[in-house]
This record gives sequence, structure tokens and C-alpha cells, in this order.
Amino acid sequence: MTAKTGEAEGVVSFVLSGDELPDWTPGAHIDLEIRPGLTRQYSLCGDPADRGRWRIAVLREEPGRGGSRHLHDVIMPGDTLRAGEPRNNFPLEPAPGYTFVAGGIGVTPLLPMIREAERAGADWTLHYGGRRRDRMAFTTELARHGERVRLLPEDEHGLLPLAGIVAGSGYPVYCCGPEPLLAAVERVCPAERLRLERFHPREIEVTEPEREFEVVTSMSGHTIRVAPGESILDVLDAAGVPMPSSCREGTCGTCETPVLEGEVDHRDSVLSESERAAGKSMMVCVSRARSARLVLDV
Repeated sequence: MTAKTGEAEGVVSFVLSGDELPDWTPGAHIDLEIRPGLTRQYSLCGDPADRGRWRIAVLREEPGRGGSRHLHDVIMPGDTLRAGEPRNNFPLEPAPGYTFVAGGIGVTPLLPMIREAERAGADWTLHYGGRRRDRMAFTTELARHGERVRLLPEDEHGLLPLAGIVAGSGYPVYCCGPEPLLAAVERVCPAERLRLERFHPREIEVTEPEREFEVVTSMSGHTIRVAPGESILDVLDAAGVPMPSSCREGTCGTCETPVLEGEVDHRDSVLSESERAAGKSMMVCVSRARSARLVLDV
């Protein structure tokens, strides 16, 4: 790690350096091992063309297991951090223009999207909200874009005027930020125009008691039972079918698994509504079965 920079009150950026780092695309994130046993996901917010540096930004959060506090207080330039390869659950799709909506630290995945939109000559605007101006990161960096960027701190302007933002453009809407913002934009934006990334799990309303179901692993030949309160991921691990995983809360996409047969009770925060309806894959850390049997391609 070569640089640590204060970007706003409570926000620090880190530059991770290396020789010929893996390629990534706007919207990608990495798993960062903060200390043994504690891994968190952070959006890459630098330039994808820079193969020697990855930049991330970390909001200091007092609740939780201390990952952000450790990065803020302990990690210094010159320290070594272990990171996984980039994954992208929030890709920027080609379009003539974009409406970007950010809340607080949710601006991070949008920064390389803006860079890409500029390179492509696309029309775009960013509507960026936060509690206070001094808590909004990268505002100096964004200032060079002039009127394309609207800074709307809540203590000066109130909540983001999402209905007007969405109605004012027919472009795809890319939004990232705290859950209340994401839930609010979902209420006013047509699903076919909306692209979201969540840092924390969406609220799932479970209306029926969980029941036992059967999971068949087509490649390894296991048939296992998943009891109420158990996760498919844990049961597979116990049966000797190790699965890649990271967040274990349905937000990172690491454990996405192809589904060959059965109906899924999707409880993740990654898949789109159309992907859930298709039922071709699932996040085995949180999702369950609606049918009595699931066949997974593992």
C-alpha cells in the first residue's frame, strides 16, 4: 500500500500498488483482508487503465467488527494488504447517457463510471448527496466536471429530490449509497432503468416459516438436507463441498452458484429482479429453496 489520504471527514482513501494488477471495469469491487479472519468488500474508485494502482475509499463506521476503524487507525503507507481479484456485480452498460445518484460513500463505484462515460463521449449527470458537505468525499476531484455534478448536502438542500431526478432524464439510473436512499429510488424509478449496488443487505420480508429441503450437487454427487435456520453454504462446506464465499450476507456475489433444477427463494442483494425470476443462479450464503429439491451445478 503506497498512499493513505483523508478525502473527507471520516473517509480515507488507500492506494494499493503492484506490478500488472488484474484488469477491472467500472463498478468492480475487491475483497480486502483487513486482518486474519476479517475480510470486507470495497469498490475500486481509481482509473481502470492504471494497471499499477488500485484505489479504494473507506468510511469509518463505529458499529460493526472494527474493520474500518482498523484501516483508519492502524494501517499506514508501506503496510501490506491482501486483496482478491476484482469482481463486478454493478457493471456500466453502454448507453448514450447516464444518471448517476450517490449517497455518501456510495460515490466510490460511480467515479470510474464517470471516467468511462467521459471517455465514451456519453451524456451524464451526477446527483451527489450526503449529510454535510465536509463528509462528502472526492468533491474536489469532481469539481472539474462543472455543472454535470450537483452536490446536494442534506443540511443545505434536504433529501435528494429523487422523483425529479428520475423524471428529468430517460437515461439509465446508476445508484449507490445507504439503504434508505436505495429503497427510495426503487420506489420512483422503473426497474428496467435502475441499476443498484448495495453495501449492506436489503431488507427481506419472510412471510412463511422456513422448512427443510434437499440439495443435490450435480458434479460432486452429494445429496444433503438443509434444515430451517441453516445456510446452503454451511451445509455444503460440512459435506466436503467447499464453496468460495466472502461476505456471507448476500451482497458480494462471491458464492453465486448455477441452479440446474428447482425453485429458489432469493434473499440476496445482488441479482436483479429479472435474474431472480429466471432462477438460473443463487447466492448460497443466504438464499434458500421454495421447492423441495434444488440441483446445483457444483
